[in-house]
Amino acid sequence: MWTRQQLKSNAKINMKRNYWSCVAVAFIVALVEGIGAVGNAGRSGSHSAMSGGSYDSYSISEADGTFLAIVSLLAVVGLAMIVVGLLVNIFVGNVLRVGANKFFVRNRTEAVRTGSIFDMFHSGNYGNIVLTMFLMDLYITLWTFLLIIPGIIKSLEYMMVPYILAENPGMDRKEAFAISKRMMDGEKMDAFMLQFSFIGWYLLAGLTCGILGIFYVNPYVEATIAELYAYNKGKAFHEGYIQ
Repeated sequence: MWTRQQLKSNAKINMKRNYWSCVAVAFIVALVEGIGAVGNAGRSGSHSAMSGGSYDSYSISEADGTFLAIVSLLAVVGLAMIVVGLLVNIFVGNVLRVGANKFFVRNRTEAVRTGSIFDMFHSGNYGNIVLTMFLMDLYITLWTFLLIIPGIIKSLEYMMVPYILAENPGMDRKEAFAISKRMMDGEKMDAFMLQFSFIGWYLLAGLTCGILGIFYVNPYVEATIAELYAYNKGKAFHEGYIQ
């Protein structure tokens, strides 16, 4: 059985071997995923703007049409942010995520070029990656809307899907989900605690305005989760449900 200390120790060694490429890849992914997060922020912001408008319009609509115009503009901008954020995440961010996972898995045994993060866009399986990752996000979101705990469990259950796609971009989505589920069987709590163990690093990254995150925390986390996948992959070969 793996331990957090073992995975993190291996991750540090692998990261140091190809440090600047690890930093660059983690930064690209964080940047694109950040654009998707702006879309989510826009969703809540536009909702607040529309709610405020519906409350105030009865009292001032006749006196100040400019106010309604501003509220409407904010609602349109918020909606546009949602759409752009979702599209970037679906068609770019998720594909880069898979490419980054492939980078960090390969970086365990060889020096990998930074540009390999874009390989999935011309792998011949772009559509399958987009669809599989979209469905993964959708399932996790729906479970989270149902209850927070089931959403967390599903996110851990599907944790290996991007890594499986990284090495098998043409794999059927149902098979990828099934393999990830089996890989994480009995390991979800340990994986959750592994992720939680980085909270101190995230706080330090926040205190340094993200600088520590760019140059150490993000690539460190990426390399550590890649180690977890490598262990699960080896276990899957041993148990015979992948070949």
